Amino acid sequence: MRLVRRKSEPDRILDTVADSLAALSGGVSRSKLVKAGLVAGGVAALTAGSAAVSSIRRRREGNDS
Repeated sequence: MRLVRRKSEPDRILDTVADSLAALSGGVSRSKLVKAGLVAGGVAALTAGSAAVSSIRRRREGNDS
């Protein structure tokens, strides 16, 4: 019988980040951390997509010469 429910890895990471930020800023809600993570992930995805498109364009321009 399991009495202790373990947290998943993302939950543990969010708790760790929340604790660290709480120590620095006096408290941050979990929903704000999730929103900030989604925004940061979106920006990273857009940046990676843009780099991929640029790379493809450069390769095509190099082959056309």
